[in-house]
Amino acid sequence: MKFEIDKATRDRLEMIRERGRAEARPIGLEADRLGRPIPVDDPYFAKLIERGEGRTRWSGPAPKEPKGGAGGPSQVTVMSLLFVEELAYWDRGVMVATPGVGLPEGNVLAMGTEEQKERFLGPFREPDRPRWACFAMTEPGAGSDAAAIQTSARRDGEGWVLNGAKCFIGNASRSDWILVQATLDPSKGRAAQRAFFVEQGTPGLGGFRIEKKMGLKAYESTSFTLQDCRIPASNLLGGEERYEKPSGFKSAMRVFNAGRPIVAANAVGIGRAALDEAREFAREHGLLGDARTRDRLERAARKLKMARLLCLRAGWLADRQKPNIVEASMSKAVAAEIGQEVTSLGMELLGTVGARGDHLIEKLYRDVKAMDLVEGTGQIQRVIMARKLVGLPRD
Repeated sequence: MKFEIDKATRDRLEMIRERGRAEARPIGLEADRLGRPIPVDDPYFAKLIERGEGRTRWSGPAPKEPKGGAGGPSQVTVMSLLFVEELAYWDRGVMVATPGVGLPEGNVLAMGTEEQKERFLGPFREPDRPRWACFAMTEPGAGSDAAAIQTSARRDGEGWVLNGAKCFIGNASRSDWILVQATLDPSKGRAAQRAFFVEQGTPGLGGFRIEKKMGLKAYESTSFTLQDCRIPASNLLGGEERYEKPSGFKSAMRVFNAGRPIVAANAVGIGRAALDEAREFAREHGLLGDARTRDRLERAARKLKMARLLCLRAGWLADRQKPNIVEASMSKAVAAEIGQEVTSLGMELLGTVGARGDHLIEKLYRDVKAMDLVEGTGQIQRVIMARKLVGLPRD
């Protein structure tokens, strides 16, 4: 594997650093202090749109696939991992709050009809204002076990009727549309799952409640309900023909397989930030004279480099369209654990300073915990790896 970074990528990383230092970290600290998400009308979001951010990767009716060279593999995933790691270094909550299509974009690009791409991705090509979209899988009774969702979809005449509840969905109340995962029959498990576009303002979509979280307060994690929510048949992702085979659940899982290295890279970025702050604190307070402190800091740096390589390996395979289930789960399980380890080390070095609640490391300590939870807990990642590596049975 070669992870060469071209000049354009280096320049973009430097731009992220400059903007992260000047904008993302201050606004993230403010959101954490105030205990609420960045408001929709915050000038920061308008500034991002003016810069051309928050846009979809869909380029129109005849999209061109990015190439890493003439006939060569793409480098899109690997480059994305580098970018999100740097963004998370400055503030992962602000990164998630950034306007854009977000998590469901991959599903829409892979499965959506041309008409759906035009309707739902088109407004994100050159957005006239900050716009969001989101993917709703998690439910009060179905978190890590995504196959256990109970939100129902019933065909009714020319459309569908959805009923159920979703929770901890990022940016849901401010999204133009939500890609909702639902089931035709809970007893049939994965094979009966479908994904539906539910547009904001649809009757029956409501009950939005922004949850209080211990960290990552810059973006909203929202619960909502669907009560006899009627949507047109054209809002079924991919159309009826896409579901002649049981692809609905598999499509959603492909997004998670791509997203797990992203979450892992987030954990690496947060861990790097905590390590840098811990090292600086140790230097300022004369702690580097202690051999054990130096050893622990060095071990943390080494483990973070290991976690980054796992992330890049999973992304490298994805760019070559090779199976990466084990590597994706491994990167997330390892990186999330190491991120927590590094922030814990930082808190230990802070001592009573960490208890005041006003140090960046204390915030990072709270932020990084979510990296072990979202898109499958560390325990679930180990189950996935065991199934693949040692033949652990599914039941």
